[in-house]
Amino acid sequence: MDYIHRHMEDLVLRFSKTFPAILLTGSRQSGKTTMLKTLIEKENAGRTYVSLDDFKNRYEASTDPAYFLQHFPPPVLIDEVQYAPQLFTYIKIHIDQYHNPGDFWLTGSQVYSAMDNVQESLAGRVVILHLPPLSQREIIGAPSSPFTTDSNRLLAERDRINPVTVNEMFSRIWQGSMPAVIHYPVEEHDAYYSSYMSSYLDRDVRLFYGNVNGLKFYRFVTAAAARCSQLLNYKSLADEAEIDITTTKNWLNILEALGVIFFLHPYSNNVLKRSIHTPKLYFYDTGLVCYLVDLPSPKIAAVSSMNGALVENFAISEIVKGYQNAGKRPFLYFYRDKDAKEIDAVLESEGTLCPLEIKKTSLPDRRLTNVFSVLDRSPLPRGTGAVLCMADQFSAFDRNNLIVPIWML
Repeated sequence: MDYIHRHMEDLVLRFSKTFPAILLTGSRQSGKTTMLKTLIEKENAGRTYVSLDDFKNRYEASTDPAYFLQHFPPPVLIDEVQYAPQLFTYIKIHIDQYHNPGDFWLTGSQVYSAMDNVQESLAGRVVILHLPPLSQREIIGAPSSPFTTDSNRLLAERDRINPVTVNEMFSRIWQGSMPAVIHYPVEEHDAYYSSYMSSYLDRDVRLFYGNVNGLKFYRFVTAAAARCSQLLNYKSLADEAEIDITTTKNWLNILEALGVIFFLHPYSNNVLKRSIHTPKLYFYDTGLVCYLVDLPSPKIAAVSSMNGALVENFAISEIVKGYQNAGKRPFLYFYRDKDAKEIDAVLESEGTLCPLEIKKTSLPDRRLTNVFSVLDRSPLPRGTGAVLCMADQFSAFDRNNLIVPIWML
């Protein structure tokens, strides 16, 4: 079975009819190049492909970008464009001269630095999309759409997705969601992630951020993985990685820029003044987390002290992926105040705040929804809430509080 980001394919083809340039960002091995090469065949528009991973191409694009674009004229797919930011000015000149929709497809593994360069040079001319690792819906071939607590839509989707057991859910969490790892046999799981850390993450870190101490950086990433789904504590992370807080902040920025981690920020407003300001840390791929914290099998992951954090990280990342695959920004937060009242996630949707609790239990207790009432003080009305858990079927406590199995995300 081919695991393809089909919904992102549709977005790229749609935007190519309107915008001159599309930049697809995402971590190494998330499937950007494979997907776009597949689209070149479907598009049948004579689009050429050139990779700046090739040093000869990179040198030409960096030293003589005008000639490079003559050598590889549009329509063109330029892979790993972050290696030659000098190209952006010349792409802008070409776009302003010809105004041809879909002339440039660009990919970049440098999520934020590539975006910054593009926004400076190509404002109004480019669509920026982010391709995360595969969602579970993409892996199983289920219809994909951004998560909602709309009960009618969830009821309609319920019968289109096959339920899975708790053990099967932990197998998904442990396996991970990078396209390549889906094809690997279980016994090669650690070998894949070892290669990923050394040949991709380590290489990009050194290339873009200088002579980083590899062993210390690995220790730092491992310490970050052990803190997934937790409030970010710079000092604790710095102490465990044996680095200073400034380096900790810089290295977190690197992981975010490379599409390895993301943050959820706390929901607050003028009424909810007692909410905290510290973000929570998540990884896009729970398989990488399991590798880093040395959980050698799904069974061990399921009984480890991190099982709750893994379930929460998986659920949050699935929600984020669903929105990113639709080309949308998820307005997703969490809530915690100085009285220790906490809601795992708050989804802002259609002018309402939808509270979400995430638990590894199969039999959630109605009392989990009691804390949702803290949002009643917000200017936005409280929408339908949900407990995301390991239940075997979709149900509800009442019309305003749903029970959503994580396999439905």
